[in-house]
Amino acid sequence: MPPKPATSKGKTKPGAKPAASRQKAALKQPLPVADRLKRLFTSLCAQIDGGHFANAIKTCDKILRLDPRDPDALQTKLFLLLQTDQYAAALAMIAGEGDGGDAHAFEKAYSLYRLHREEEAASVLEGLKGQDQADDRGLQHLEAQLAYRQGSYQSAVDLYNQLLDTAEPDSEEQSDILTNLEAAQKHLDFIESGFLQALDALPTSISNSLQTAPPPQQQSTSALASVAAASAPAQDAADDATKRPKKVRMKRVPKGVIPGVTPPPDPERWLKKSERSTFANRRRRGGGGATQGIVETAGSSAGQGAKGASGSKGKRKK
Repeated sequence: MPPKPATSKGKTKPGAKPAASRQKAALKQPLPVADRLKRLFTSLCAQIDGGHFANAIKTCDKILRLDPRDPDALQTKLFLLLQTDQYAAALAMIAGEGDGGDAHAFEKAYSLYRLHREEEAASVLEGLKGQDQADDRGLQHLEAQLAYRQGSYQSAVDLYNQLLDTAEPDSEEQSDILTNLEAAQKHLDFIESGFLQALDALPTSISNSLQTAPPPQQQSTSALASVAAASAPAQDAADDATKRPKKVRMKRVPKGVIPGVTPPPDPERWLKKSERSTFANRRRRGGGGATQGIVETAGSSAGQGAKGASGSKGKRKK
């Protein structure tokens, strides 16, 4: 038998990683928390600058998983929730802080206002006023909006006038204040003078009857249900009458026509064939063909007769 070829022990199998790279992979460890937070905050700033608020909220959640008490991440997430109109989530986040929401009392009041919980928002605002924050412009804006929604138009007008006196001219804030002030002033004018003027413009018979008439009674749900039940059969009968097909008078139907089976006649049957939509305007190619419609004149018939006579002259009889 021939001897077996010697194999070298130093060779490695194809595709296998060398021992040094395997050791490096085994020794590779995840980045420290500080570096991961730095990268996440860099991504968060880029997402906010680009207006990608939904992704920015997810990045805030990643940061808070690494550091649940990070104040920057908490403040940024609350800001993003308010920007994306997630007021219920913002309230839940404020309630989970543990201090009763005192650190973000203004954000709590604003969220309650946007959720139409005016009484709770007013109580939070009263607490903020007691903390020497009455001069805060954001607080004054929110108080004016809350007064307008609750119908306290005089308070809203006073607050907007104070804000207008200290607003920068030709600014966006001044434009918003003027718009809100005009709306509050119109409501106030109607309550104080416009309503009374409208009553004075009415005839005396109507105005006297309005003053002496009792207030309208609110109908109960059972009465409304009975009225609806009484009107339902009439409505159903009207619907059945409209949906019922009309009967065809057989006297007016031509012979050989079965209603509903025979196809309807062509609506263009009264038009010329050249004017119908199915007519194809085809031009004849070339000349000749049939002589239908040719009119012979007297001169042409006489010429043909003379030609025939001259032709018969030259022929000899056999």
